[in-house]
Amino acid sequence: MSSRIRVGVFRGGPSAEYEVSLKSGAAVLDALREHHDHEYDARDIFIDKQGIWHVDGRPFAPEDSRSRFEIAFNALHGAYGEDGKIQAILEAHGIPFTGSDSLSSAVAMNKILTKQAVAHHDIKSPYWKEVLSDEVNKDPGIMTDELFRSFILPAIVKPASSGSSVGISIVRNRTELATALIEAAKHGHSILIEDFIPGIEATCGVIEGFRGEELYALPPIEIRSKNSFFDYEAKYQGKSEEIVPATFSDKLKREIEELSRKIHRALGLRHYSRSDFIIHPRRGVYFLEANALPGLTEESLMPKALKAVGSSLSELVDHVIRLAME
Repeated sequence: MSSRIRVGVFRGGPSAEYEVSLKSGAAVLDALREHHDHEYDARDIFIDKQGIWHVDGRPFAPEDSRSRFEIAFNALHGAYGEDGKIQAILEAHGIPFTGSDSLSSAVAMNKILTKQAVAHHDIKSPYWKEVLSDEVNKDPGIMTDELFRSFILPAIVKPASSGSSVGISIVRNRTELATALIEAAKHGHSILIEDFIPGIEATCGVIEGFRGEELYALPPIEIRSKNSFFDYEAKYQGKSEEIVPATFSDKLKREIEELSRKIHRALGLRHYSRSDFIIHPRRGVYFLEANALPGLTEESLMPKALKAVGSSLSELVDHVIRLAME
């Protein structure tokens, strides 16, 4: 009888980030099978767009999970995978899993709850306002006029609970504002509009209990998008320059690393996370959002930062599985 630990790698899902999740999950499966096959029996847990769970191509009920795997590696991006839903199911069945728990996942996935949480920890973020999608759908013109009068443009408009920059727009005039609100309303019940801060984007990952540190900060990554900002196309279609490690001063790098640790703790995140920032040349570093479940594809930022410090995705995968088992 095999003594290997059965690891169910969750990927796919019903969100707009289905394709990215398939790639992240495939990368995790490859890392386990190529580098840790003697320790782990990796199982592909595919969740289709209707939310049905499959293993080896066959559907199964979540309540049968304990007979299929002993631990779950969560690579489900977007709604259902990052917002606490899959975490709550696994918690209910007593199955350990990688990444943050259901509550902290829900908070980190909701950009408005995130902003409210970090505000109590002296973490600077852009000025913002919440808009309900129902109000936009009811009368886009009225909502557009109200925001146009009360909010200084340019601004960023994005769904409050979506990842991978899905549904995000930069708006400079009333026409763009109306279009952006309608688009963001397609991706959730709440919309975030925030002050557009020009500058250089950066991101920084942290890992718990890594290399002897309680919360190890990976080197900050400098992002120079070929688009107007780091949107979905820039992230996943090679339309950005990602400088690892960043060319920032040592002082600025340390500030970003410490902020990333602070955000991880403030949101109650677990195992690993990544935080995004914008750096204004005079006003300093602004926190944009947290990623409780960073992407792990070849194009993703976390694996690039790992490589820069002589580590690898396979080392991270093994490490967070061990954290989950503890």
